[in-house]
Amino acid sequence: MALDKPEIDFIDGPAPVELVITDLVVGDGAEAVPGATVLVHYLGVDFESGEQFDASWDRGEPIEFPLRGLIQGWQDGIPSMKVGGRRQLVIPPRLAYGESGGHRLAGKTLVFVIDLLAVRG
Repeated sequence: MALDKPEIDFIDGPAPVELVITDLVVGDGAEAVPGATVLVHYLGVDFESGEQFDASWDRGEPIEFPLRGLIQGWQDGIPSMKVGGRRQLVIPPRLAYGESGGHRLAGKTLVFVIDLLAVRG
């Protein structure tokens, strides 16, 4: 059963310097492992402003990709998650798009809520 698009509550306090993983819903399906290909719905917001920068829900369909091609925070934060689960990741810049550089999200702490819909290989 797919969950509705989440809302991310504003997080008080300083941005974390390490990856923070919070299970919002614990799934009971197959478990994601490092290097797996995952099918997910996700919502991403800027930790500091709370502004949404991306959401697969807004495009009306989930997205599938291999974990090894994603930012480090996703590579570290999705394994152990089970299908049917919803997890929040708070990802510091060094595990996202870097402390600085050309990416529009460089230097930002990012908050994602991810629903794991399927795991392949």
